[in-house]
Amino acid sequence: MSKSPSKYLLKFFRWFCHPDYVEDIEGDLLERFEKRQSRWWFIWEMLKLLRPSLMRRLSGTYRLNQYGMFKHNLKIAYRNLIRRKTFSLLNIGGLSMGLTIALLIGLWIESELSFNKQNENYDRVAMVRLQSTINGDIDNSVSVPYPLQLALKNEYADDFEHVVYSTWLGNMVVSHDETAITAYGGFMDVGAPEIMSLDMIKGDRKSLSQRGSALLSESLAKALFGDIDPIGKVIKAKRNWYVTVKGIFKDIPANNSFHDVNVIVDWDFFEASTKWRDKTSWSNTAYRIYTLLKPGVSLYDVNKKIEQIIHNNLPEEDKVYDVKVFLHPMRDWHLRSNWENGKQTGGDIQYVWWFGIIGSFVLLLACVNYMNLSTAQSIRRAKEVGIRKAIGTMKGQLILQFLTESILTVFIALLFATIITLLVLPYFNFLINKEITLPFGSTYFWSIGIGFALFIGLLAGSYPALYLSSFSPIRVLKGTYQNTLSVVFFRKLLVVFQFTIAVILIIGTMIVSQQINHASNRPLGYDQNNMISLRMDAVEHWSTNDVFRNDLMASGLITHFTNTSAPLTGIWTEDGDISWEGMDPQSQYQFCTFFVNPNFGQTIDWEILEGRDFSEELSSDSSAMIINEAAAEFMQLKDPIGQKVKWSENYRIIGVVKNLLMESPFSEVRPTIYTVNRGDISNFQIIKLNPNVPLLKVIAGIEEIHKKHLPKVPFSFDFVDDLHGKKFRKIEQLGNLSQVFAFLAVLISCLGLFGLASFMVEQRTKEIGIRKVLGASALNLWKLLSKEYIGLVIISCVIAMPIAYYLLQNWLEAYEYRIEIGGWIFLIAFMGALLLTVLTVSFKSLKTALSNPAESLKDE
Repeated sequence: MSKSPSKYLLKFFRWFCHPDYVEDIEGDLLERFEKRQSRWWFIWEMLKLLRPSLMRRLSGTYRLNQYGMFKHNLKIAYRNLIRRKTFSLLNIGGLSMGLTIALLIGLWIESELSFNKQNENYDRVAMVRLQSTINGDIDNSVSVPYPLQLALKNEYADDFEHVVYSTWLGNMVVSHDETAITAYGGFMDVGAPEIMSLDMIKGDRKSLSQRGSALLSESLAKALFGDIDPIGKVIKAKRNWYVTVKGIFKDIPANNSFHDVNVIVDWDFFEASTKWRDKTSWSNTAYRIYTLLKPGVSLYDVNKKIEQIIHNNLPEEDKVYDVKVFLHPMRDWHLRSNWENGKQTGGDIQYVWWFGIIGSFVLLLACVNYMNLSTAQSIRRAKEVGIRKAIGTMKGQLILQFLTESILTVFIALLFATIITLLVLPYFNFLINKEITLPFGSTYFWSIGIGFALFIGLLAGSYPALYLSSFSPIRVLKGTYQNTLSVVFFRKLLVVFQFTIAVILIIGTMIVSQQINHASNRPLGYDQNNMISLRMDAVEHWSTNDVFRNDLMASGLITHFTNTSAPLTGIWTEDGDISWEGMDPQSQYQFCTFFVNPNFGQTIDWEILEGRDFSEELSSDSSAMIINEAAAEFMQLKDPIGQKVKWSENYRIIGVVKNLLMESPFSEVRPTIYTVNRGDISNFQIIKLNPNVPLLKVIAGIEEIHKKHLPKVPFSFDFVDDLHGKKFRKIEQLGNLSQVFAFLAVLISCLGLFGLASFMVEQRTKEIGIRKVLGASALNLWKLLSKEYIGLVIISCVIAMPIAYYLLQNWLEAYEYRIEIGGWIFLIAFMGALLLTVLTVSFKSLKTALSNPAESLKDE
């Protein structure tokens, strides 16, 4: 029992009810409470009495008043924007930049997070990966042994709906009659269309079940057959392999892991046509397996079941490796594809986080600008607030007024941001190598956009609204109001926050650019200039290889021609079944293997460190081997020349070459062996162009000779330096976008600083005039007006530098080949931030310092 209701209950009651009805209802409620003396009864009665109050709130009269108030607030907000044009332009400009960045980054993040999500079985598709422990190092691979597919199918039939074998997807020449096209695709098992969720135009997803059948993409079918119905037509794929078109599927979207696939040939046909494969070996890994789990099956549980399947089937002598099998789900293929020492270490998800954080902070800088500029105008708006409070305006109504102003500003900025985004989107797409568009027809896009704008409006306007609405009308109207120390301190704190973020972005951009330059200038171990690579995708490549080479050499268009088993910019094969005298029998290892023609070294101009190169004149070189520095170091051979190595048969080391950088420019070079190509293991033609002949003439001449010998094979080539440059694509995107966002962050910060300096100078105009009359020089006045902001930027740099060092050092540790962060980077960032501050503040400060004091003092 209580003598009076809780004061908090009454507060809630008074806050909820409209002021017009509080007095009558509250009196009635308290009168009843005196009879009952029960707090629970009071709550029940209060809720009952609030019901008619709520109905009155929803009545036409009150709704009309609310609409009228909103219209009134909107009108005042519009007039204030027009009246203070400089303030409005600074705010709208800063918010527009922030919102533009938020839009661009948001669209990019959405495209990254939606990757593969159009697949019907997105949550059930997975790729089989192997995890091998070698000398304590854990390696991950997607290459699996042949018997694994049958074992998964037969032993775990309750878990898998489909277990699909696939060759390594790549380019192959597909032809019909006189038309030949280089298409991307491969040989896959019957469940592939289900796993890929192919949208069939003709035929169905079961069309791949017939031996010798093929599925073509809509664009490839159009290119091969035009308007003719391709179903039932015979095409030639890869080698002299003739297959029948059984289905046509829609082109796979760009944000899909299979988006390049244009042709799929059934696996049974590949199996029947290829005789070299060992179907019983659990050690030989050469294929990929894609799986589709049954509905309701846990991927975690399946991984526990299949983990030891290869290890259990290996012969005892091969169990020196610890090999585990696991499923890598489709949802992680794109964003979480990196592995380090057996653990998933992310992938492109780091860029999503990176740019998401950058976008959030840049947008926050724009909000800080609005807060700073709004509170800086407090003296201007003090009288307005005082008068409105004096005539009865409630604090809540003032807060609503200021929030209306901020929301209106944000929506105007959003309009400009949308226009800017449309203008810069083509350039942005070029930077990120995507085709992103603004989804104007999407309700989801507009809902998110409007909701986000409201949130930013409330965030940016919250502090100014609470601060400005708290003015005392008596002090304001007496003219005794001044900015408090706490408000001035908070404004300085916001400036420090702005420039701290800007300086971190500047330092980050410089370090990313330096890391890119460091890796791009890394010695390759060969000369990549004036060199092209031709993929041998058709059977005609092998049959015409010699005459094609002879004609090219006779033409004078090229200086060298060679064949290799893999591109110069990648490792295709590895082997651990290699032994040599003095090796540790317990050692576990994998050598990268390369099959080359004897003139390979002359073509690429590699550097022989010990011994000699291969020779075309020595038949004994068919059993010769050349190793790189990394292999010589790993094998711990004091004098490697002449040493015997057993690899299926006996080889003799004749030379050691400088490490060739053929994989990631940020990783260490692995032990590699080179042997002379015996048999048909060539997959690439490497051609060194004549530097004395104009490039266009050389390419045209090579194409003409190519058409002479391979009339039905498309002429397609890559510059080797371009292939190497593609390895920098992701980090270059990071660098380019970081530069753009860092520039905009600095620009937003400078806009805010310029606005604050302008208001500060305007408030001290008479003080400056008096000082000039008393003899102060322009330099003294500039120091007086600038020192405060220069000091704030110095504090920002002191805070930003250790934070930037910590973040960037952690980022660099992901790369084995990396720079050391030097102190000069921080010095340049510091000097740059200081220079920008001086220029921004000086523009207004010097203008005022050089003005005629009579103009500012004439009204005194």
